[in-house]
Amino acid sequence: MNRRNFLAYSAAAGITTAFSKTFSFASKSLNLPDSGADDSGELSYHTLESIRFTPVKLIYPRLVGKNSHKGIHGLGPTATVCTLTTKQGASGIGMLRSSQKKAEEIFSQLKGKKITDVFALETGVSDQAQTFDIPLHDLAGIILNKPVYKLLGGDRAIPTKYYSGMIYMDDVDIKDKQAGFEKILEECQYDYNRGYRQLKLKIGRGFKWMSPEEGLKRDVEITRLVHRNFPDIEILVDGNDGFTPKDFIRYLEQLEDVPIFWIEEPFRENITDNAMLRKWLNENMKRSTLLADGETDPELKLILEMGKKQILDVFIGDIMGYGFTNWRKVMPALKENGLLGSPHNWGEYMKSIYSAHIAWGLGNVVTLEGVTASSNDIDFGYYRLDKGILLPSDAPGFGMTLLKQ
Repeated sequence: MNRRNFLAYSAAAGITTAFSKTFSFASKSLNLPDSGADDSGELSYHTLESIRFTPVKLIYPRLVGKNSHKGIHGLGPTATVCTLTTKQGASGIGMLRSSQKKAEEIFSQLKGKKITDVFALETGVSDQAQTFDIPLHDLAGIILNKPVYKLLGGDRAIPTKYYSGMIYMDDVDIKDKQAGFEKILEECQYDYNRGYRQLKLKIGRGFKWMSPEEGLKRDVEITRLVHRNFPDIEILVDGNDGFTPKDFIRYLEQLEDVPIFWIEEPFRENITDNAMLRKWLNENMKRSTLLADGETDPELKLILEMGKKQILDVFIGDIMGYGFTNWRKVMPALKENGLLGSPHNWGEYMKSIYSAHIAWGLGNVVTLEGVTASSNDIDFGYYRLDKGILLPSDAPGFGMTLLKQ
């Protein structure tokens, strides 16, 4: 987009009527023609001028309960969204990788710098600008009138599966066992109706909330129940490091006839335990089941080594904790070591959109974590979930707009 057209578009966009979104898949954005101007030249024209912070309340469609370690997760968090504005009138928004206070301190050092001083199309943000990883990618997309996935090199979005990460242990606090089962099925049905065709079940009830034997039995019963009632969905399970290797194998031994798409964090990742689990899977007709790990404080050297040894299949570093730019950098190494990717997104639906652009632009993402939410503070953009596939928006940047300033 040339400079004069950008300023005209900014003025027009400013008077567009904002309205609340009921769910995550809504509202088309403007789609302007690409001027064909040199991308780096366009970015270098813009200098950072101001910063603003907006609280965004996200509302889950239901109360989200416990996992193996943590208690009730609630009805939805409030996220801080940062707006970066250039002297030339362009604005980009996104979540921060630091506190607001730290972001203010860093921005005081960046103010007046060209976008190209802190952001490169080929690699992402500089080390100094890591806290603004998401807003700077959004800003670059806005300036260049391109969705972020096209900035990453993608011409057409790569179709990617999309799973619900919201099936928690909402049965454990219900005294009547059958009522607890019905609660889980009700939640699965809601997510199925939303368009999900993969459901991730939280397991590990015996780590904290039930006796070990009772918890293991309930994990098996819930997994079988979901498979029986939703035979056309793919089941993912997430233990949140709540098992020993032997107990997790005991769980699997009772599910020989139940296909499991992937296993996430059954225990803290390490070569010995992962090798034991992979050996059991290979020898018990679950060779295709994926092992996913590395969500929190990942040790990349260990992750890559386990990929090379074929005892880990999917790296799941958090899109914010690990970082959008770092995901761009690590993807070639994952491919070289036989690993797939799937950025962790739990908590905020915006993270699912950020990760989707990684998948659409870089590929090698096996599935994406969905966190259904609504908000009166942000328009999530025109993204649609159709039969388990998240379909992209071609709006500039990440395609999201704040509804209050």
